[in-house]
Amino acid sequence: MRITFIGASHGVPEPNRKCSCTMIEISGRYYFIDMGTPSIDHLVTAGIPVDAVKGIFITHMHGDHTNGLVSFIDLISWYFKTADPTICLPDIEGASAIENWIRVTQSKARELRYVEVQAGVIFDDGFIKVTAIPTLHTERSFAYFLEAEGKSMLFTGDLKHPDRDFPVIAKERETDLIVCESAHFNATDYVPHLRECKAKLVYINHYQSQKIPSILQLAAEIGNTPVKMAYDGREIML
Repeated sequence: MRITFIGASHGVPEPNRKCSCTMIEISGRYYFIDMGTPSIDHLVTAGIPVDAVKGIFITHMHGDHTNGLVSFIDLISWYFKTADPTICLPDIEGASAIENWIRVTQSKARELRYVEVQAGVIFDDGFIKVTAIPTLHTERSFAYFLEAEGKSMLFTGDLKHPDRDFPVIAKERETDLIVCESAHFNATDYVPHLRECKAKLVYINHYQSQKIPSILQLAAEIGNTPVKMAYDGREIML
């Protein structure tokens, strides 16, 4: 299993840092956590068939997590027509909004497979199982716990604060990877929670540049669990 951070920036792009977008590859099949940047650009550049994308899981509907989804759905509507991913949205009204935009551009929206995210298992295609955990960042926002190839990963998505909505599942089950955000609070706020987790590796993603000192401090305080910073193009093999 290969995890690639396509965009690791916070709410706005920075030089060499795009907005939130993470790609997961399993046996030639591709899945995305958020699409804050045009992912088809990355797929075409990397020589990945667009129809190899099988699932898209949006943590919440803010633009820095969804703006790339608009271009993705636009392009698979009129050009990459063999692509048929399951698109999981916290608010299903987003599907109508995107389809209306496609009509405004005088293209025709395809009938695609949209799923409104609810707490619990939302996707299982025999390659990857995705469980959604509600968070408090917005009215409808979610963390995702992924299981594939005997490995498990937690993507916290944006949180209200770790003291309020850090996903308890990571304290109950062993995880090979936890990906945490640090756009809305210092990374050191995760310390008491990560100490309770059985994690083999932690990555801080979706962070502001001024939060880097707190990420380094988090790594020093956790000690026995490697803590690393995500950056665009970084790949992890699990």
